[in-house]
Amino acid sequence: MNGLMMDYPLTLATIFRRAETLYRTREIVWRAADSSLHRYTFADFAVRTRRFARALLDLGIKPGDRVATLGWNHGAHLEAYFAIPLIRGVLHTLNLRLSPDELGYIVNHAEDRAVIIDESLLPLWEKVRPLVNVPTVIVVGATKPVPPGALDYEAVLAGAAPAMDLPDPDEQEAAAMCYTTGTTGRSKGVLYSHRSILLHTLGLSLGACMDITERDVVTPVVPMFHVNAWGMPFSCLMLGAKLAMPGPHLDPASLVDLFVRERVTITGGVPTIWLGVLQYLDANPGKFDLSSIRAMYVGGSAVPQSLIEAFEKRYGLRIYQAWGMTEMSPVGTMGKLPPYIKDGSRSPSEEAEMFRYRAKQGRPVPLVEIRARGDDGLVPWDGQTMGELEVRGPWIASSYYNRPDGADRFTADGWFKTGDIVTIEADATITIQDRSKDLIKSGGEWISSVALECALMGHPAIAEAAVVPVMHPKWAERPLAAVVLKPGTKATASELRDFLATQFPKFWLPDAFEFIDAIPRTSAGKFKKSELRERYKDYQFAQ
Repeated sequence: MNGLMMDYPLTLATIFRRAETLYRTREIVWRAADSSLHRYTFADFAVRTRRFARALLDLGIKPGDRVATLGWNHGAHLEAYFAIPLIRGVLHTLNLRLSPDELGYIVNHAEDRAVIIDESLLPLWEKVRPLVNVPTVIVVGATKPVPPGALDYEAVLAGAAPAMDLPDPDEQEAAAMCYTTGTTGRSKGVLYSHRSILLHTLGLSLGACMDITERDVVTPVVPMFHVNAWGMPFSCLMLGAKLAMPGPHLDPASLVDLFVRERVTITGGVPTIWLGVLQYLDANPGKFDLSSIRAMYVGGSAVPQSLIEAFEKRYGLRIYQAWGMTEMSPVGTMGKLPPYIKDGSRSPSEEAEMFRYRAKQGRPVPLVEIRARGDDGLVPWDGQTMGELEVRGPWIASSYYNRPDGADRFTADGWFKTGDIVTIEADATITIQDRSKDLIKSGGEWISSVALECALMGHPAIAEAAVVPVMHPKWAERPLAAVVLKPGTKATASELRDFLATQFPKFWLPDAFEFIDAIPRTSAGKFKKSELRERYKDYQFAQ
C-alpha cells in the first residue's frame, strides 16, 4: 500500500543533526584527569565530531569496521560516540576494569581496527598491546609525546576538515557494540543497530522511564564503557539536556562537588557509588545543597530498601531502581510509582508501602514485553511464583556476535532468556529474586540470596553483604552470608540471625555468617559471587 508514511531513517545521524541545529548553546561539561572542569557547547561538540569523522575516514576506517574506545566519561569520548557511527563504523566501548587478558580476547574477537585511549590508561594498554594487532592507536588528553606509532587526538582533529557530506547510515546497520562482563565465562559481544539505539533513546527519555527533558542537567556516573552509560548520553543530545560528566573521578567528594557546581537534576550509577555518596553526606551534615537533584537512577544490582529510605528521609533525594542487561541496550524495567501507590503527603503505612515498592525493580518500560517461565511452563503473575524472566522488544538482541554458544538463550519468536529469577505481580511489577546460578535450593524450597542481602544491608552495622549457597549433606544447599562491617561497629552471627528472623521464614535464615574485609566485585561493580562460591565450596557447617 502506498502513500502511508515517509520511510524516515532511524539513525544516530538524526539525533546528531538535531543536537547540532536545535541546541547549539547547550553545554557539555566534564572533569579531566587533573580534576579541572572543561566545558564547551553542543555547537563546539558538533564541529569536533565532524572533524573526527573526517579523520577516521582519512585513516582508512570503512563501513562495518570496529573502532574501540578505552576511556572515561568526557567530551572526546562523546565525540567518538557519534563520529564512528556517522561514518558507518561500529563504536566498541572497552571496559577498562577488565584484565589485560580479557581485554585482549575482546579486542581480537571484535577485530578492532583502531582504538581511542585516554593517556591515563596507556599503562593498561601496554599490557594489552602484545596480545592484539590494532593498526591505529589514538591518544586522548595527551600531556606529553604519545608513544611511537600512536597519534595525538587533538593533532588528528586539527588536521581534518569537518565532514559535512556524510550520507545517512542504514538504520539496520550496527552502530555500537558492547561485551558482557563475563561473569559466567568469556565475555560475549552484543551489536546494537542505529534503529535499536534510537528507539531505546526514545524509550529511555519517556516519563515512565528516566523522564529526561531539555531543562535537565544529567550526570551519567555509570561509565560510558558500561552499556553506553545506559544510553543517557544519547538522550541528552537528542533532547538538549546539559551533560555534566565525572571523567575518571568517581569518588564521593568529586561527584558531590560536580552535582553542586553544575546543579545536576538527574544522575545514574550502580549501588556501590551511592553507598559511598551516602556515607560522605553523613560525614558532612548540612554542607552541600543537592536540592536540584530530582532523580537518582540505580541499576546493576538490587538496591537495599534501607539505602532508598536513607537518601529520601535524610536528604530529600529520590532513588528509582531500574533493571536491564547488556543484551537489552540495557534498560528493561523502571521502578516509577504506579497511581495506586500514594506519593506526596503520606501516612506512616502509606510511606512504608511506597518504600517497599521502590525496592522492587518496577514495571517494563514501553515497548518491552516480559514473562517468566518455571519448570512447568509460564508462571502466573501472582507476586509469589518464581520463574526465569524472558523479555523481548525492539532494542533487545537476537543473538551474540560471532558466538554460537549462548544461542539457546534466544527463542525463535524473539524472546531473550535473561537468567534472572523473578516474581511478577498482577500489575507487571517484577522483583528480582536472584540470578539462576545464585538461587539457593534447600530441601526442595527456593531461597532468594538477593532478598537476604538487601535485608542484611539494612542492619546498622553492615556495610555490604553477599549470600551464597553451600553444599549441605541433608538439605542439598544452605545459605552462607559473607558480611562486611562498617568501621567501628560490631555484630555477631546470632544478632544478625535475630535481625533477619523477623523478615523471613526460619528455613531462609543463613546457617553461617563469615565476617570479611571486602566483597569481590565484577568490572561493573556488582558482587562477584562466583569467587565467594569458590572460596566456600568446601565449607563445613558447625554441627
